[in-house]
Amino acid sequence: MSKQGCIALAVLSLQCSVNDKYNTLNAGEQLLCTTLCHVHSLLYCVYCNFYFLHCKNSLSSFAYLRTQSLHGPSPVTTFGPKACMLQNPHAVMHIQDPASQRLTWNKPPKSVLVIKKIRDASLLQPFKELCIFLTEVKNMIVYVEKKVLEDPAISDDENFGAITKKFCTFREDLDDISNRVDFIICLGGDGTLLYASSLFQESVPPVMAFHLGSLGFLTPFKFDTYQSQVTQIIEGNAAIVLRSRLKVRVLKENWEKKARVDEKGIILTNGDIESSRKALQYQVLNEVVVDRGPSSYLSNVDLFLDGHLITTVQGDGVIVSTPTGSTAYAVAAGASMIHPNVPAIMITPICPHSLSFRPIVVPAGVELKIMLSCDARNTAWVSFDGRKRQEICHGDSITITTSCFPVPSICFRDPVNDWFESLAQCLHWNVRKKQNYLSSEDEEF
Repeated sequence: MSKQGCIALAVLSLQCSVNDKYNTLNAGEQLLCTTLCHVHSLLYCVYCNFYFLHCKNSLSSFAYLRTQSLHGPSPVTTFGPKACMLQNPHAVMHIQDPASQRLTWNKPPKSVLVIKKIRDASLLQPFKELCIFLTEVKNMIVYVEKKVLEDPAISDDENFGAITKKFCTFREDLDDISNRVDFIICLGGDGTLLYASSLFQESVPPVMAFHLGSLGFLTPFKFDTYQSQVTQIIEGNAAIVLRSRLKVRVLKENWEKKARVDEKGIILTNGDIESSRKALQYQVLNEVVVDRGPSSYLSNVDLFLDGHLITTVQGDGVIVSTPTGSTAYAVAAGASMIHPNVPAIMITPICPHSLSFRPIVVPAGVELKIMLSCDARNTAWVSFDGRKRQEICHGDSITITTSCFPVPSICFRDPVNDWFESLAQCLHWNVRKKQNYLSSEDEEF
C-alpha cells in the first residue's frame, strides 16, 4: 500500500475508534475529541485533493502519450523554398477545417516545374502553350525533365526551339531540384501527380494538376482556362488540400558467402555466410502493395503494429494506403473511400484466404511493419505507387508510418467540393436509376 493510502486508513481508523468511546467521555474530553476529528478530517480532505491531482496528472501524461498514436505527425506547412500554408488564427485544433486551408507565398514565385506525360502526342500542344505562357508572359524559370525534351516531336520543332533553350533540365534520381522549384504544374492523368511526389523526398512544392489523362481523380483543373487559373495560383489565391504520404523504409538482409582461401591460394566457395543490411527509403502518396508476385502460392506475411503482431496475411497480398490512395487500388479490393484530410492509414487485404479478414483503418501515427513469415512457402514482392518493385525475402522488413511531408495539392474550389466532384465524375459514385414516383392512385393498391 502507498504512503498516502496508509495515512487515509489511519485517519479513518482513529475517527471510528473515537466515535465508539465518545459517549463515555466528559464534556472537556468530548470537545477535545471533536477538535481532533475536525483536524483529521481536514487532513483527509487535503490528502484527497492531493490524490486527485496526482491521478489527474497521471491521466494527463497517459493522454499525452496516446496522442502520439491517435494523431499523425505534425505536417510541414512550408512547400519548397517560397510557398507555405496560410495559418488560420481561429483554429483551435491542429487539424484545420479543410475550407480554411489556403495557399500563400512568402515571396513571389519565380520558378515552376512542368511535368508532362512522356510520349503522349495529345499533350504536345498544351505543353507548348503553357511553357510559352510561363516564360514569355509570366517571366518564370521553367524546369523540365531532360527526357521530355528528347521527344522528337519537341526537339525537331524549330519554332519551339527558342523556348526550350530557356528551360532548366534535370534527370530523375540524379539531380536535386527540391530547393529550386516554387510550384509544380502537371499535364496528364493521376500518374503525373504520383510522379511529382516521387521527385521530392522531403518538402514538396504546391502541385497544380490539369486533367489531360484518362481518369483524373487527382487532377481537378481543366486546361481550357489555364492562363487565368495559373495567374491566380501565382497571386496566391487558391485553396489546398494536404495529401498525407507514407514514409516507407525497406531493410533488406543481404546474405553473401565469404570465400575462403586455402594454403595453395585456391579460393573455396563453401565459406561462411555473412549478412549485411541495406536500407532503402521512399515517400509514397497512394499505397504500398505487398503481393505474392509470380508465385502460385499464397503470400504469407506477418503484420506488426507498434511492435505487436496483429495478424498474418494469407492471400494474394495486402495494401497499405493513405486516404488519397483509398480511391485507387484499395477501393477495388473492397476498402472504404476516405477524404484526404482524415489522418489515417488503411490496411486492405487482397483476396484473403479468410473471409473474416476485412479492411481496417488505423490512426495515422502508428508504425506498421511487414515481414515474410518464417514458414512462408515463397517470397513476396513490394511496390510503391506502382514503381520500384522489388522482392522481399526472409529477414527483410518493411516499416511504414505517416510522413511529415505531405503533398500540397491545389484545389479547383475547395477540398470538400473537389473530392465529391471527383467521386461523382470519375467513379460515378452512387449513380443509379431513380425509383419511379408513386402516385396517390398507386398507393391505394
